[in-house]
Parts: sequence; C-alpha cells; structure tokens
Amino acid sequence: MITKISGNLVSIADDRATLGIDAFEYQVMIPEFTRRQLQHLVGENVQLHTIHYLEGNPAQGRVSPRLVGFTNEAEREFFELFCSVDGVGVRKALRAMVRPVQEVASLIEEQDAKGLSALPGVGPATADRIIAKLRRKMPKFALLRIDEEAREAEVEHDVVHDTYQALLTLGHSESDARKLIDAVLAEKKKFSDVDSLLKAIYQKVRGE
Repeated sequence: MITKISGNLVSIADDRATLGIDAFEYQVMIPEFTRRQLQHLVGENVQLHTIHYLEGNPAQGRVSPRLVGFTNEAEREFFELFCSVDGVGVRKALRAMVRPVQEVASLIEEQDAKGLSALPGVGPATADRIIAKLRRKMPKFALLRIDEEAREAEVEHDVVHDTYQALLTLGHSESDARKLIDAVLAEKKKFSDVDSLLKAIYQKVRGE
C-alpha cells in the first residue's frame, strides 16, 4: 500500500500529476481542487498523500494499479469517505471534487442536496445518499478552511478547536460556531488563548 509519495513535480495535467523520483516518473491521479493547489509548484519538490487502488476487471485479467494524490491527510480521508457512498467510487469522486474539501463537507453537513447535485456527475439521488451516509462525519472537514485562516492569523490550531468546542457547549450549532470563528479570524488578529478568541467573537456579535 502506497500512502505517501515525494518527488519533483515534473508536469501537471487536468486529472494527473507526474512526479520524478530518481530514475522513475510516477503518474498520480488528482481531483480538480488538488490540481489548483499544485499548478504553481511545477519544478519543485512536493509531497502527496495517496490512495493506492486497482482499476479494471479482475475477472478479465485487466487490472491496472493507480495512485490518487492529495496535499494533506485530511483531504485523503475525506475522499475515501466520499468514495464509500454507494454509486460513487474513485472515478466519479475524482470528477466530482472540483470544489475544496471544506466546501463540499459544508454542503453535506448542511444537507444542501441542491449544492451537491451541482458537482459534476452527482445527481439528486446520489446527493441524498451522500448526505445520509456522511452528514455526521463532516464537522472536522468543514473546519479545514478555518484552520487555514488560523495559520494566516498565527493562531494555534488547538485554540481554534477548543473555542469551537466551547461554542458548541454554549449552545451554538456546528455551522454557527464555524461562522462566528471564521468572521473573527478573517480580521487576521492574533489570539493566544480560548478566552481572548471567545471575547472577540462576542464583541463582534454585539457590534462593539
């Protein structure tokens, strides 16, 4: 099982990246959102977290090994969950994932079947199955964008997640808690602890 691959990004196409490692070149299948993350890194060393699978029909002896790559482990984990839904699979998931993981996770968590149906190859019936199977597993993935903003504002990961849990304890919904944190982190201010971040959130809510 190949779970990670590192090498020089030789080239990138619509649905695959080619990595050079010593005397070999490896083709790694990628969804559209990953292509956008990598397109400016051609010629540089990159690391991809991968899923190794076999494509084809074993009964007919036509099986080819394939790698699917992502820039971090959370995106790989989300993709595996997405593929586990009846009627999806690797090829359909690769085609569907044109939006970042955190955006698709938010659609699933908010039960936005119409938004999911707009993804390539995902119709209304598949969208309903995705929501039914994955909705309760989405909060950690929907937080990915907030983590990115936290890094930009130099706020510790644990501070953001502990604040998120505190807001849930205070009665906020998961979606509302993310929006409150997101709004404050967008101001790019630094917060050293949960209390200071909570104080800023409620000051913003009160319009202070």
